[in-house]
Amino acid sequence: MPDAKIVVYGADWCGDCRRAVNFFNEHKIAFKWINIDRDKKAEQFVIKTNHGYRSIPTIVLEDGTILVEPSLIQLMSKFEIAR
Repeated sequence: MPDAKIVVYGADWCGDCRRAVNFFNEHKIAFKWINIDRDKKAEQFVIKTNHGYRSIPTIVLEDGTILVEPSLIQLMSKFEIAR
């Protein structure tokens, strides 16, 4: 999505990544997906951002906030979505 202001760095095999993607899709929140298994620059960004760890999903929000491996509750809170 070219207008997406949220970037999700992850991998197809990652259950936490699928949960985050499902959350954004379910709530119709635009995002850009970057698979770090296919994009080495993105992988290096994730490793640098997470102090040497390949922690995914790493989510960069429009305001520059970075969420790493957020729970569903953390995502709902950040986007002010009630349960």
